[in-house]
Amino acid sequence: MKISTFFENFLKKRSLFSNKAVLFPSYAPEEIKYREEQLEQIANILAPALRLEKPSNLFIYGKTGTGKTISVKHIFRFLQETAAKNNVNLLCMYVNCKLKRVADTEYRLIAQLLRECGKEVPVTGLPTDELYNLFYTALDEKRQVVLLALDEIDQLAKKIGDEIFYNLTRINAELKQAQIGLIGISNSLFFSDNLDPRVKSSLSEEEIIFPSYNALQIQDILRGRAAGAFREQVIQPGVLEKGAAYAAQEHGDVRRAIDVLRIAGEIAEREASSIVEMHHLDKAEKKLESDRVFAAALQQPQQFQLVLYAILLIAPKKKNVFTGEIYEIYQTLCHKKNLNVLTQRRLSDILAELDMLGIITAKIISKGRYGRTREISLSLADTIIITLRELLEKALHLE
Repeated sequence: MKISTFFENFLKKRSLFSNKAVLFPSYAPEEIKYREEQLEQIANILAPALRLEKPSNLFIYGKTGTGKTISVKHIFRFLQETAAKNNVNLLCMYVNCKLKRVADTEYRLIAQLLRECGKEVPVTGLPTDELYNLFYTALDEKRQVVLLALDEIDQLAKKIGDEIFYNLTRINAELKQAQIGLIGISNSLFFSDNLDPRVKSSLSEEEIIFPSYNALQIQDILRGRAAGAFREQVIQPGVLEKGAAYAAQEHGDVRRAIDVLRIAGEIAEREASSIVEMHHLDKAEKKLESDRVFAAALQQPQQFQLVLYAILLIAPKKKNVFTGEIYEIYQTLCHKKNLNVLTQRRLSDILAELDMLGIITAKIISKGRYGRTREISLSLADTIIITLRELLEKALHLE
């Protein structure tokens, strides 16, 4: 292949896509299917903001790809449009707490919120208390309601701790003109169980759970996205059905199903195929699975990675692995790294999160009067297990 002519030839080829942007997470559809009930609930809870009344704080739970984020953004969009038409001072702020340099420290989070208010903030240098005072002042410049959505709020708790939530829920006590309403979005159904009771009671005034999509719903959503993203008749019959069936059976994540479809199209183009076929979908699924697992594991805190590494050391060798066995290896690794050892209860929480991420399967087993334990098995291909173990060894400096 000659690079000198490659790009010219690339431009001459007709793309399989008509509008690939339809398949990216940033795309905002006009209609959000199969979430009418949840949208109505969110709208009812947040509507008082249009009368400059503070709405109840809201917590939204659900597995990845169940429409939580897109639904909140959808409601925010119409709230802002209605507020603008009626001269209502309403500000909707959205922060993804998983993003580095945005919400990995308390300072950076409050600095980001100040920027959302239109204020310039130094990257570092100010005391955190002073930063909070600047934030209070920015909010209280006029009579207004501010809605703050913190997406992946469980990631914020891991990085900073739950004191940040206490500070945020106390902001209204400092304000004279403005009011702030909080919307927490979490993939973890267990997240609030570990919060300080003071924080939990004030943060979770209203709760909405988003269920997973079923195969027919995912298929319908995929068909709509495919119609907007691809040229006519480039998707082999059965591809969308297979993608939807696999997604519903494995994870119920419609966002991931859309990603798989996009990657399948990209793979088909690279192979100079005129249509997207079943084997392109299979290749896309494998690629996304490995990328997802590696990214999920390497973005976690060190203690989380140590638990996962302990599982990777023992689970491939045994059919049934129990919590106690993993805890013993995890303790050894902590002593080797001179780290504090988490309690067995906290380890159980991490196992539940790994289960939710699809990295392991954790089945709760009753041992009668001896209590309960989790039976652990890995949900990964052998090649992914080997690569993941090597990546964690480098990240944890265990080589």
